[in-house]
Amino acid sequence: MNTLLSIETRNKVLLTMATLLDEEREAIISINKKDLDAYNGNDISMFDRLKADDAKVNEMITAAKHLASQEDPVGVERFSFKHDNGMQVYNKTASFGTVLIIYESRPDVTVEAAGIAFKSGNKILLKGGKESLNSNLKIVELWHKALETHNASKDWVEYLQFNRIETQAFLENPSQKLDLIVPRGGEKLIAFVKQHATCPVIISGRGNNFVYVQKEADLQIAIDVIINGKSKISACNAVDKVLIDKNLPNKDNFIKTLISKLKEVKIEVLGDEIVAGNHNLNVIDSDAVWSEEFLDYKIVVGEISSTEKAIEMINNYSGGHSSAIITKNEIEAKLFMENVDTAAVYHNASTRFTDGGQLGLGGELAISTDKLHQRGPIGLQHLVTNKWYIFGNGQIRK
Repeated sequence: MNTLLSIETRNKVLLTMATLLDEEREAIISINKKDLDAYNGNDISMFDRLKADDAKVNEMITAAKHLASQEDPVGVERFSFKHDNGMQVYNKTASFGTVLIIYESRPDVTVEAAGIAFKSGNKILLKGGKESLNSNLKIVELWHKALETHNASKDWVEYLQFNRIETQAFLENPSQKLDLIVPRGGEKLIAFVKQHATCPVIISGRGNNFVYVQKEADLQIAIDVIINGKSKISACNAVDKVLIDKNLPNKDNFIKTLISKLKEVKIEVLGDEIVAGNHNLNVIDSDAVWSEEFLDYKIVVGEISSTEKAIEMINNYSGGHSSAIITKNEIEAKLFMENVDTAAVYHNASTRFTDGGQLGLGGELAISTDKLHQRGPIGLQHLVTNKWYIFGNGQIRK
């Protein structure tokens, strides 16, 4: 059993990790290049997430330093109560225990997500994809060095080199205590984990995010938000669907401009029957396309009759991740934001901000589309459970 490390030790390990990442920067990038060169898949979003270049290493370092600077999320008092019999009752945050993170492609998860779980007082089990094995093993080596530097057991961060069959067996019958699983990846990975896990799973859900351009929209803001929404096609906060109010003034000119801007950045534009017919686009082949997360240079533009209809459509088809309304009308924005059933809702801003670092958490373990126990970006303060502390001097219940 690993006894909870003091907050001082946890912070020192994270700061040492930041230093080691900087010192070993060239080695990490070089090893990652081997993973990139060996990747023979045709998933462009997977390839994009696999990359650990100079900027990505900087992000890892920043994440480790930021985590070290944050307050301890463990032992925070949430509730207190003085019983009539004199007992003092407290409810405080507590670590889960052991957290398994199963992820595809992204070596930065080995620092950022593992760092959040570690700072929250948990033992970390990491199961990365075979495509990023070399990068992940190098980063775990640095974790072990950082832990040993501060007389902490290497067991706090463990890498599981399992194939699919071994992973399934571990999920169904863990060979060690397992309290929480966080899958980070595509729908197939998430479905696989949900099917076989025997402990709680935080679903890091799919995107398929919508932007609704209401009839009182600022058209420049609409263009900027939509284009920015496709600036990183591999991100789960990318925009895949655009709904345009049929009563938008100069609607056809706006759609023409939008299509032109999207094509400039190599985005394939599809339309519903109305938009495709009016603007010489390929029409979507079925309504099922509205449910798809593309993770590709592709977007669908459609027409809608009202804010209520936009809400209904988003709630029917979206992944429950992020949605945005572009409008100058505060009442319409409020109606949309209160009734759209997504983890993050935006008024006149890009869905690309659905990210723990961008929303003030300093980083994220995952972006949950579940409603329990946390929705949206899961940061340090969310990766805790709770525990009741009761202090007495011999009280018994009568």
